[in-house]
Amino acid sequence: MTQLINGVPAGLLHGVTWLKSRHSTADGNCVEVALLTGGDVAVRNSRDPHGPALVYTQAEIAAFIAGVKDGEFDLIAT
Repeated sequence: MTQLINGVPAGLLHGVTWLKSRHSTADGNCVEVALLTGGDVAVRNSRDPHGPALVYTQAEIAAFIAGVKDGEFDLIAT
């Protein structure tokens, strides 16, 4: 697979399944993630499904999720 650059239009990521948390708000304020061929993970704003997607490695996503689970980002979620 070709290396994707952060900010790639999410609409160009064909054949991926976008997932969002069941904790997303009713007014659509959430992010969605998709597993890409090759293992990278794309993240997009659900309110702008064809807008830019950020692309991360699985290791980067795992580190972020570990930080969330450890409460490292609680300050920004209040």
